[in-house]
Amino acid sequence: MGTAIVLRETGKPEVLRGESVAVGKPGAGELRIRQSAIGVNFHDVYVRSGLYQTLALPGIPGIEAAGVVEEVGPEVSGFAPGDRIAYVTGRYGAYASERLLPSELAVRLPPGMDERTAATALLKGLTAEMLAREVHQVRPGTSVLVHAAAGGVGRLLCQLARHLGATVIGTVGSPAKAELARGAGCEHTILYRQEDFAARVREITGGCGVDVAYDSVGKDTFLGSLESLAVRGHLVSFGQSSGAVEPFEVARLAARSNSLTRPILFHYIVQRDDLTRMAASVFDAIAGGVLAVEPGKAFPLAEAAAAHEHLEARTAAGPLLLVP
Repeated sequence: MGTAIVLRETGKPEVLRGESVAVGKPGAGELRIRQSAIGVNFHDVYVRSGLYQTLALPGIPGIEAAGVVEEVGPEVSGFAPGDRIAYVTGRYGAYASERLLPSELAVRLPPGMDERTAATALLKGLTAEMLAREVHQVRPGTSVLVHAAAGGVGRLLCQLARHLGATVIGTVGSPAKAELARGAGCEHTILYRQEDFAARVREITGGCGVDVAYDSVGKDTFLGSLESLAVRGHLVSFGQSSGAVEPFEVARLAARSNSLTRPILFHYIVQRDDLTRMAASVFDAIAGGVLAVEPGKAFPLAEAAAAHEHLEARTAAGPLLLVP
């Protein structure tokens, strides 16, 4: 028997309650995992609240964790008991002390990679990797706008883009967050609540605009992001923390021959080779100091509700994790 947070109804954090669950033997292509650290993400909050109705209830939330292989099922190659692994998944189930996991989702941790670091950095690191190398290939001389530049993904994306040779402009909500963004590689920061960020981007770029704008905010910033683009600039909309983007006329893109993308990470790692290649790049970047990953604040698994409250208060200075 294991312990898991079972979501039986959507609502406030208190709907996250621990239960004993039977894990069972791994089937064909599966691993039985003893989990040591579980990432807590805003995606989990949206699932719990009902904003995302992507988890069949009752169900176990959570999309990111790390741990140790305890048992290998039939038809599994490349893994053995004792292997340290991490994973991200759109199939949920991470809020648990033990679980069965399709082996195709697991990536082996390199020596020296802490399991708690992996559990809080893999999802965000893969997202930054996808944005800067796959969706739009950032190169030396590329001009980049990153919204929420002091956030978890934002800081990693700024660090990676700067490493790749880009000029990085970041929008933030406060002077304290501007300091964090500058520390992550932003050459310019914009307090978007106090000034027109699109006009400021035009000023910074000498009227040209940026080659690519990475927008995880959505409704409140989308049109401004579009206005911030250079000729043939690319708007990458990858989140909607302020709400869904309202419908707009596609013809608006024609003013500067702009392009628009709405990527989902899981579509970029559906092939095993892509997952392992991108994960290796993230782990190398962490080991090499390209990505500076903060230690996570740990909560016991049974206190998942408190972790969600902490995350929603938006006062967390770093990532959050659950420890079984």
